[in-house]
Order: sequence, then structure tokens, then C-alpha cells
Amino acid sequence: MSAVEKSEQRRLSVFKTYKLYVGGKFPRSESGRVYEVTDSKGTWLANAPQSSRKDARDAVVAARKAFGGWSGATAYNRGQVLYRVAEMLEGRREQFAREAAEAEGLSKSKAAAVVDAAIDRWVWYAGWTDKIAQVVGGANPVAGPFFNLSSPEPTGVVTVLAPQESSFLGLVSVIAPVIATGNTVIVIASEKSPLPALSLGEVLATSDVPGGVVNILSGRTAEIAAPLAAHQDVNAIDLAGADEELAEELEIAAADNLKRVVRPQAVDYARTPGTERLTAFLETKTVWHPTGALGVSGSSY
Repeated sequence: MSAVEKSEQRRLSVFKTYKLYVGGKFPRSESGRVYEVTDSKGTWLANAPQSSRKDARDAVVAARKAFGGWSGATAYNRGQVLYRVAEMLEGRREQFAREAAEAEGLSKSKAAAVVDAAIDRWVWYAGWTDKIAQVVGGANPVAGPFFNLSSPEPTGVVTVLAPQESSFLGLVSVIAPVIATGNTVIVIASEKSPLPALSLGEVLATSDVPGGVVNILSGRTAEIAAPLAAHQDVNAIDLAGADEELAEELEIAAADNLKRVVRPQAVDYARTPGTERLTAFLETKTVWHPTGALGVSGSSY
């Protein structure tokens, strides 16, 4: 037996340590708690960090800090950044296919198709970053010597409850439109299958996404979502991963500072999305500007 073969026999398995992704860094949960994550057959996969209320507050601080720079970037630049995420995912396609298969009980071929669709979804939203303003903005006709222009602006810090069953394609489908339009986001990963989301944090950290633009928490969905729904510095919340009872509780809490709320609905994430999630977290700013003196010959411009 060679020395290499002996070494392989003695070698211990190196298990992956999953961490949160907050502010561009990978902290463990402030509480130090973890919980077991199993596959569709009940086999142990890993211990995922169980986020606390303090972790949620830290994520809000990171998201708010990053909002100015990200919302102030050009739409073209945001599109380049989202496309870079797709590039990085392409290089780790096999890893995510394995994690999606374990999380959702899919065959290798179906898991690979899910990952391909998720990568394509990033590219799709990257293409919309500099086009959505043309769809929802424009010049408005008014009775008077004024230019009247409406343009979309991001809402701010958005909390997203990721879909519970579609742990990767659904996850990408709710994150990408939020950041494509200039918002920053705090994602609560699927409670049952958080590993693809936590691995996505590693991709975001090595792409061009600035720290704090996307923050990923794992743990008990209701426990993390409650303080975020009531947080005064969170501007909107997407309840995609909440059941009906939890959604109602969070909507009541969100009303305290008039958060924009997107209620859960049945969605086939495999289908090409429309622009609904792009426009869900946009505000419209309208600017009036005098055109100058208008005479019988028309505008002075």
C-alpha cells in the first residue's frame, strides 16, 4: 500500500461550517445556537446557524449602510454586478445542484435544471436594471408650461421571507428583483432547507455585490421575521415564505411604520417572471420644471 493510500485511509472528513452572511462578512449567530438540517429522507446534512433578534438588527444596520451607495449606482452598473453573480454561480454549478437535490429531494438532472434556471434568472433580472424605468416612468402631459417627469426610485431596506419549498430557484427569484432596482435586502432563508441560501452568500461575497446589499439569515422563520416586520428602519417586507397565519401577524406588525407589504401567493418559480416583483418595491418621484415662456410660436426651448 502506497503512502498516499495510507493517508487517504487515515484522513478524516472535513465537514462544511455554514455561517450567516451579514454586511459582507460571515458571522456565526450571536446566540451561538445552531439547528440540524436534514435532507428529504431525514438524513443529517449540516448544522445551520440559528439567528437571533440581535442578528436581525445587525442585518438592518448593514443593509441601511449599504443603501446609499447601491441605490446611487447607475442602473447599468447594477446590471453588470448581477451578471457577475450569474458568472460566479456558473462556476459552482455542481455544488448548488447537489445542495438543491438534497434540499428538495430532486434527481440530479432535475436539480441541475433548477440551478440552470436560477442562473438564467440572475441574467434575466440583470437585463432589466436599466430598462424598468422606461416601463414605469416617463414624461406626463400637463396643462401648462411645464416638463412633468416621473421616475422610479428604490423603496429602501427590504426584508424577504424566502420560499420554504423552492430553496434555490425561488430564493433567487425573490432576491434578484429587489436588488436589481436599487434596494438592499435582508433574506430569511427557508427554515427547512437553508443551505443553498447560505452557500449563495459565499458567491455574493466573491462577486461584485457590495457588502450589506444582501444579508442572509437562517433559523426559525417566525422568530427572525417578527422583529424585522416591526423594525422602524425596514421599509418593506415580502412574505413569500410565510404561511397564512404568520403573514397576518407580520402584516399587522408592519403597519406600525407603514411598510410596503407583498403578501404570499402561489407562484410557479419555474415560469418566466413578469415585472411584478421589480415594481413591488419602487416609489415614483415626479418632478415639475418650467419650460420657459410659451408664445404663439411655441416653446422658447
